[in-house]
Amino acid sequence: MLLIKNIQLFNEGTSQSADLLIKQGRINKIASSITATAEMQVVNGQGKYLIPGMIDDQVHFRDPGLTWKGDIGTESKAAVAGGITSYMDMPNVNPLTTSIDALEEKYRSHQGKSWANYAFYLGATNDNIDEIRKLKKNQTCGIKVFMGASTGNMLVDDKAQLTRIFQDAIGLIATHCEDTPIIKANEARFKAQYGDQIPIQYHPEIRSAEACYKSSSMAIELAKQHNSRLHVLHLTTAKEMELFSDLPLAQKRITAEACVHHLYFNQLDYLDKKTLIKCNPAIKSESDQNAIIKALKAGKIDVIATDHAPHTMEEKLNPSYFKAPAGLPLVQFALPMLFDLIAKGKLTLTEVIQKACHNPAILFNIKDRGFIREGYWADLVLVDLDKKQTIHNDTVLYKCGWTPLAGETLQGQVEMTFVNGEIVYQQGEIIGKPKGQRLQYQD
Repeated sequence: MLLIKNIQLFNEGTSQSADLLIKQGRINKIASSITATAEMQVVNGQGKYLIPGMIDDQVHFRDPGLTWKGDIGTESKAAVAGGITSYMDMPNVNPLTTSIDALEEKYRSHQGKSWANYAFYLGATNDNIDEIRKLKKNQTCGIKVFMGASTGNMLVDDKAQLTRIFQDAIGLIATHCEDTPIIKANEARFKAQYGDQIPIQYHPEIRSAEACYKSSSMAIELAKQHNSRLHVLHLTTAKEMELFSDLPLAQKRITAEACVHHLYFNQLDYLDKKTLIKCNPAIKSESDQNAIIKALKAGKIDVIATDHAPHTMEEKLNPSYFKAPAGLPLVQFALPMLFDLIAKGKLTLTEVIQKACHNPAILFNIKDRGFIREGYWADLVLVDLDKKQTIHNDTVLYKCGWTPLAGETLQGQVEMTFVNGEIVYQQGEIIGKPKGQRLQYQD
């Protein structure tokens, strides 16, 4: 048994001074005071907040097949160091997770390796509708559809195939929405002027707001037509916000996600960060950034995630615009980035916990996680919202060894992370062995 004492417990919009007892991996009791006994391990949380662990609905941990960039072990270590206790990994690995066999093999091969709890998406292609139709309920967290990203065979640009997916898919469809023809035309226009050396600050002009809106609106049109359960990932533009509703989450069939880097960075940051913040869809203008934050606060954006996507520093610093890959490593500092936005008055702790912890559990129908409730799994994070930390590359746990936040000072720090009732991270140290479990879903 493990007893956490003297905490300020923040959960479901309320704060209370409490003690919390963990037994057999689950939250056994929450009370104003719980007496410690000899068989209990005691953690003193004086002056700290205890919050639910973040559930990250979009990561690329690069395993299998791309493991020079990252793997399940390294990236999940970084995740728990950042207070992420569950994650959902994307299918654009090698081999692609585009069949039921590949999906189940990914679950089998990663068992016992992850420090956080996990789920895996099945990827859609232009020719795997039979695999999508074979899916059983709760076999995956969702079907990932790249509607504007050429990742191997994973760009789905056949309108007839898209219609079949939206018509026949069981469960949630998660989309990456950018219009490829618009992007290709923009690339050609800038290449004619700059060749391969396109200045990185034009990345949001190439992966433009027009490209995002055209694709997002198409996905929403298909979802409405077929009453599909649609979740649109990593929104980046003010114009897209008009596509989404501020209804309560339980009443929505179409939901939306924003990522931490689109909340934290904007187009001005390319001057300093350059290709280190190149991602798809692109980080856009300050007005777009502010519109996303406003939509999140208003209830149009339902979830905050990372889209963690590591590459080596050598890959990222390729001088060719076209060869420098898109993607940022983010899981280790995602919650601190959000805490820093709280300190700056842009978000509240209630909003962060709702969007990063509670709502992913609701949206994906995850069983017994995402909240601090008696009987739920003890996926918890002890945080110090007053402590400042300056980020350095030599403190990162990602296999790639760098972070776009190097040199930044953030207010708010993860002190301790619990996964399934076990301490797995404490003040800079990974502890014990991987405790992650395959996520289960409500019937």
